[in-house]
Amino acid sequence: MSQLTRLPIHDALPDLISALKTRGRAVLQAPPGAGKTTVVPLAMLEAGLTEGRILMLEPRRLAARAAAERMAQTLGEPLGQTVGYRIRGESKRSAATRIEVVTEGILTRMIQSDPELTGIGAVIFDEFHERSLTADLGLALCLEIAEALRDDLILLAMSATLDAEPVAGIMGDVPVVTSEGRAYPVDLKWLDRPLPPKHRLPEEVAKLVTHAVSETEGGVLVFLPGEGEIRRTEALLKDRLPSECSLHMLFGAMEFAKQRAAIEPAKQGRKVVLATSIAETSLTIQDVRVVVDAGRARRARFDPGSGMSRLVTEKVTKAEATQRAGRAGRVAEGTCYRLWTKGEEGGLHPFPPAEIDTADLAGLALELALWGAGPADLAFLTPPNAGTYAEAQALLRMLGALDEAGRITEHGRRIAALPLHPRLAHMLSVAGPDAAPLAALLADRDPLARSAPADLALRIAAVRDFRSYSERHPHTANRGAVERIKQEAKRLARQAGKTDGGYSDAELAALAYPDRIGLRRKGDAARFVLSGGKGAVMEDHDPLAGSRLIVATDLDGNPREAKIRQAIQISEAEVRSLYTDQISWVDSCAWSKRERRVIARRQERFGTVALDDRIWKDAPGEAVAEAMLDGVRDLGLRPSDAAKRFIARVMLVRDTLPDLPDMSEDALMEGIEDWLLPHLGGVKTADQWKKFDILNALRAMLDWNQMQALDKAAPAHFTTPLGRQIPIDYSGEVPEISLRLQEMFGQKTHPMVGRTPLRVTLLSPAQRPVQTTMDIPGFWASSYADVRKDMRGRYPKHPWPEDPTEADPTLRAKRRGN
Repeated sequence: MSQLTRLPIHDALPDLISALKTRGRAVLQAPPGAGKTTVVPLAMLEAGLTEGRILMLEPRRLAARAAAERMAQTLGEPLGQTVGYRIRGESKRSAATRIEVVTEGILTRMIQSDPELTGIGAVIFDEFHERSLTADLGLALCLEIAEALRDDLILLAMSATLDAEPVAGIMGDVPVVTSEGRAYPVDLKWLDRPLPPKHRLPEEVAKLVTHAVSETEGGVLVFLPGEGEIRRTEALLKDRLPSECSLHMLFGAMEFAKQRAAIEPAKQGRKVVLATSIAETSLTIQDVRVVVDAGRARRARFDPGSGMSRLVTEKVTKAEATQRAGRAGRVAEGTCYRLWTKGEEGGLHPFPPAEIDTADLAGLALELALWGAGPADLAFLTPPNAGTYAEAQALLRMLGALDEAGRITEHGRRIAALPLHPRLAHMLSVAGPDAAPLAALLADRDPLARSAPADLALRIAAVRDFRSYSERHPHTANRGAVERIKQEAKRLARQAGKTDGGYSDAELAALAYPDRIGLRRKGDAARFVLSGGKGAVMEDHDPLAGSRLIVATDLDGNPREAKIRQAIQISEAEVRSLYTDQISWVDSCAWSKRERRVIARRQERFGTVALDDRIWKDAPGEAVAEAMLDGVRDLGLRPSDAAKRFIARVMLVRDTLPDLPDMSEDALMEGIEDWLLPHLGGVKTADQWKKFDILNALRAMLDWNQMQALDKAAPAHFTTPLGRQIPIDYSGEVPEISLRLQEMFGQKTHPMVGRTPLRVTLLSPAQRPVQTTMDIPGFWASSYADVRKDMRGRYPKHPWPEDPTEADPTLRAKRRGN
């Protein structure tokens, strides 16, 4: 092999082929530019490792086509002979095909229809570092097949930036083969200072691209997070680049012809390609020598609490940045410009999260149910989150795809065979070919601009008749997107079974989203409660904002109150026609935080949506009291002074009387149903609760013997020398009382609670503190003389004897003449 065609991967091939021959499994670590994607399958074929077909998985359709084309060119054959490919809706292969490049979802369908993978001798997981959900599932299934059915099945995981050891471990501690270095060195350049906090990404990227073009040669590949940023950056660059530069876009939703134009060499001048992460892996975009990395990646994040996914834009990881930089060194020495400082690089995460950690798991749950296994039964590199997985199973049960025991139903088998999210597959299976356009529309990106109203009916109109829509509506539809959706709709219609049909667009949407049928809340704001229990909000100026009932088909996933980005109006009659068997009357008593009272209603509900709502006039007292407990949790216990003293007494002596109940605030709130509920009769508003004294309920927590023990250990009152009972306050560090000084005349010992002296505050006739003491005899013998001297002048009508221990206690003033 000549040096011109030799790639770094060739040096690793002997070790790789040896590992596959001896162990049947391996992990290949090869950096960008090494040539693993197009060289390894051909080397495996040449080595005669298997008589079966070699199946190579690619994460993207463009990468699958490009890899197959490159290998066919290497062999000097047309596509479909020795090397073929299969992607959704398109296939080029024949009986002679020995290497087949497929997108990851194809493998799952092959396994589910033929668990032995008849005719397949080897499966290669390319770019496994991307950790897509379908790749993780595919590897787990292949490992089980190899263990149980096909010990001859060869498995190879290939990656550029993967932490290889965990993958090798899950595959059975297989060999890790490493290919050294990228093809050509790349000079890394960072910003001198961080971007300002409120920068506009397209503007900053356009500046950096202009700078990079001015001081480099060759093609330029620019990484941006999404189509929107790509289009805005393109608009900014059109008038800034030299005339010899041709500007291209590259993202997943583009037509293949335009994608191909972006990856082929420029016929003349220089090429600038604005791309998403689609260009990170597997593709060699020819003649690129410069990379501009905006440092952002867009990922789908699923929130199990809301049952919704949303796209979020995040900083790239170190692994992604390495991948992107490697694009500049595929064909020659290159330069990578990074839109962040070298200091900021230390704060980047090492690897992107596995999709199984962040994605909607409904499809995975359906596939595992079809396979007849749970997550714990398969060797997942990252096991799915239990909460997210449970939410996915709940949705599948709602769609009728799983039974209550979690087993797949016949309906579930039908929708698993369709290349759609289970929601849309359910809709297509129930409604038939009529649902195909809406299924294709909801599975694709919005063909209307972001500024368009939320109404799904506008999108449907654009797909059904683009010309008529364009003439009648001011909100521009993307012709390319519409044509792509229409083509997909035709393909889906062919796969849909025949049904009676006759569903309206709103009914179709409700079939796919039974948990997102929304009822408008009372008030001026366009807020909706969804049938699944979540809240959602729509822009007040949107034409759909006044609708009573809607189906929300696209939400931003905010767990507090999701923003409705796309919806369709639905009538109550349509909801009833679809879900008659799931609509029932429900009696409810609930605490209203807003109205600060218990509300008793009789409601006809679909999920949490009340189609009819009436006052429940004869609600039983027990139900009202139970609802009021939530009011108490909301308002707090609010004990009276007497109740506070009782609680303090109990807590003071629990060390010596451990059988007394815990009356700390946390314990009382936790056990509120046991001790308070029986006493709440007639209380149902915040005002009534404010007047309610919980003392009797607290006392009822103690039996007779406990009360006797409490009264002995911590009496509620101190009996004064006059025989009057004064409440003892136990809320401080030590128990205390307050009383008039004259009432303590004749008291020769200090008052005690058990072994603890009371803190006594002695008051003047005007009820002002005169002395606080924990030693009454000591006070009489010392400080009293000074107090007597001061007080006699202020309060001459009250007795101030020289020897208070021998005087009679009194609350009266002296008689006249005394």
